[in-house]
Amino acid sequence: MAEKLVVISDKWGAKKGLWIASYFGYLQQYYDIVFHDCQQLGNVEVSICSEENIDNAFNEYGIDRAVSNLIRKETEKAHYLAFGTGATVAYKAALQGLSAKSITAISAIGVEMENQLAPTDVQLIYGEYDKLKPGLSWASSVGANFKIVPNFGHTLYSDEKIISEVSLTLLENITKKAV
Repeated sequence: MAEKLVVISDKWGAKKGLWIASYFGYLQQYYDIVFHDCQQLGNVEVSICSEENIDNAFNEYGIDRAVSNLIRKETEKAHYLAFGTGATVAYKAALQGLSAKSITAISAIGVEMENQLAPTDVQLIYGEYDKLKPGLSWASSVGANFKIVPNFGHTLYSDEKIISEVSLTLLENITKKAV
């Protein structure tokens, strides 16, 4: 039986997430994948779909709603792969009791506001030029598994090179356990 992998989109949800199909291409043979659109998880609806409006909606109520909805929907232990705001949701949900075997959180936003590490295997990945990444002092103070990828910015998760590297790491983790 395949391991469950919960994938959570970035703030754009499925609307601008064609790149996410590349992850599925690598991972669907080995994982039972469940996908969550971050906007739907947070009940985020904006009349004008601008980056500023979406960010404001998530900051005002969307992240908290998404965390609650994720914890309510995902009750069995699973692996998580999440991007941007979705990575923030997965991280905060783990702090509130989400049953996770592992979390790969790419470009999570605002996690440095937390003074503790999620009680599970969490890999935080950021691009070197991501202006929203937490500082290394925060990462060391909470003991975060923190990786900086050179020459990339915030949306590194949509680049084919990163997609293949992250996917191969997830596949190695599952195939090692099977042996």
